[in-house]
Amino acid sequence: MTIWPIEKLLPHAGRMILLDRVVTWEAERIVCERTVRRGDALVNATGLPAWAGVELMAQAIAAWNGCQVLAAGGLVRPGFLLGTRAYRADVDAFPLGAKLAIETVRSFHDEDGMGAFACRIDAPGMHAEARLTVFSPPDPTPYLDPRNSLDSKGTPS
Repeated sequence: MTIWPIEKLLPHAGRMILLDRVVTWEAERIVCERTVRRGDALVNATGLPAWAGVELMAQAIAAWNGCQVLAAGGLVRPGFLLGTRAYRADVDAFPLGAKLAIETVRSFHDEDGMGAFACRIDAPGMHAEARLTVFSPPDPTPYLDPRNSLDSKGTPS
């Protein structure tokens, strides 16, 4: 199992990469880490707001996809967070210094790029969880071009 630097796995750049590293990954699952640090994106005086946990989960899914693609010899491409179901966190913020383990497990994925993942964030005394729905089309270019409109099925025209 190759562990690539997180920057190689995500289509994000600079401070918008919220994960520190991949701990482990496999066909259906990935575990990533993030330490909450003062001065990082989205961090305020109380730490990383719990609502940002959805983005940590989405980036862990993107890292899982990046691992799958790079292992198969492909190129990392953008994907889209379509929604989340039942996000729950037992804290208002992940405090400064907290070392977060972000785990995602694939529960559904089809050939067109639609996927669903069960996600969780854990640290001593803290827990958050949700189910995220994502879309990673083989060619995301039409979806990124603002000149394109989408038909009633979400297909670029």
